[in-house]
Amino acid sequence: MSTLSEDKKKPDDPEELARSWDWHVRRKLAWSSEASEKILEKLSRDRSQWVREAVAGNASTPAAVLARLAEDSSGFVRAAVALNGRVSAGILDLLAGDEMTDYDSTLQKNRYLVKEAAAKSPHIDPATLDFLARDSDEHVRAAAASNPLLPLEAMSRMAKDVFWEVRNNLARNPSTPQDLLAYLSADRIMDVRATAAANPRTPAAALVALASDKSWEVREALAKNPQLDPQTLEDLAGHWSWMVRAAVAENPHTSAGTLRRLAEDPDQSVQKAARSRIH
Repeated sequence: MSTLSEDKKKPDDPEELARSWDWHVRRKLAWSSEASEKILEKLSRDRSQWVREAVAGNASTPAAVLARLAEDSSGFVRAAVALNGRVSAGILDLLAGDEMTDYDSTLQKNRYLVKEAAAKSPHIDPATLDFLARDSDEHVRAAAASNPLLPLEAMSRMAKDVFWEVRNNLARNPSTPQDLLAYLSADRIMDVRATAAANPRTPAAALVALASDKSWEVREALAKNPQLDPQTLEDLAGHWSWMVRAAVAENPHTSAGTLRRLAEDPDQSVQKAARSRIH
């Protein structure tokens, strides 16, 4: 005959956790990679939007549940659906028109969280992405500019966008063609030039030009580029900023001779970085 203790479910039993009075416990379960589809379906109807948001973000959540959560009353839940790796292009097409906003206290403006999330998805249809790339909101366009699926025509247009973060994200995008990276490497905003300088796909001629940039931050980013040639690295090894020299010391293409010189650098951080590379 079973004892009372044997009949009781374990404290960490998913069925018990799903009924917990504490929504934090239910949310933790909803995030779990071990949660069953049955549990996730149950929690997708939870009274707490933060539990439903966790379900929407769980990579194990069934497609049918995601489709229902895409119409959830909470914009945070819908944004989580847009970021889910299992979301379909059809659902993303729906969410691309979502006007939900939330106030960003740092920027002191409203952000279109759902549209931004949809624009970042690797499953979005390129035509829908191009639609978001034309959005009137600068942060939605910036999100679209970061997506490798962005059509070439849209990239060419966004390389001249008035908002610097759009151009910056385009300079970081691994699908941005070399001619546009060369164009962005001469951007008036230092951050954009630094991002282009760090992109391994930026053309060699543009990288050489960036070695003479007026900002040390750009040269530091350049010195970290794994495609930078040994001669340019040697030139940067003489820069007045220790951060640039340290970046040179850490670059895999820096020559043995340059490393030996940096190993005797006046700055200890540069010395340490160079000596760790010398065998």
